[in-house]
Amino acid sequence: MNRTAILVDGAFFLARYRKVYGERDAGDARAVAKTLFGMALEHLKAVDRPREQLYRIYFYDCPPLEKNLVKPISGDSVDFGHTGAAAFRRELHDQLRRQRKMALRLGRLAERGEWQLKRNAYQQLREGSLRWDDLRDEHFEPDMRQTQVDMKIGIDIAALTYKKLVDQIILVAGDADFIPAAKLARYEGIDFILDPMWQGIAPDLHEHIDGLQSVCPRPF
Repeated sequence: MNRTAILVDGAFFLARYRKVYGERDAGDARAVAKTLFGMALEHLKAVDRPREQLYRIYFYDCPPLEKNLVKPISGDSVDFGHTGAAAFRRELHDQLRRQRKMALRLGRLAERGEWQLKRNAYQQLREGSLRWDDLRDEHFEPDMRQTQVDMKIGIDIAALTYKKLVDQIILVAGDADFIPAAKLARYEGIDFILDPMWQGIAPDLHEHIDGLQSVCPRPF
């Protein structure tokens, strides 16, 4: 029987969730997990496959930051393990673990204990609408990045392909890091579909996928 695996870049999905599901509470972990599962079912409908042909949903993310840092302007200490963002991430991961046909893949969060300007603050400085003397703690964020996530996505694509567990892979992502794995899967006969959740992609990316398909609401 033909089967479909759906792989989701968690950080990308959550960022786009706020844009495409603006009427929903992005801080409600249970609703977010339910939306993700519903989106997977919509993908099956879009490719004319019954629910029974869903092999598994893979969600790739990192645990929240659990560390005390000193704020760059005020010098106050903040425990990121007790922030609302950390509580949401832990609850979301717990909700996903409870979902049927869901596999949670966690990487690592690498941080250097430093702060960096948020993108919108940097843009405001360039435009002149914000002055350096006006910078406050809220204009900064911890300097950290995800590690092992892209590697886990690539390994799972290779495993699904070589073990012939599925004949179709749908990847929810927005960058081009997946191209080597996608080329491998397509070479082995896998139907590879990209869902960028209506985010634009580079024109040359089309040659590395078999289809482009977004099933979430299109943001204005």
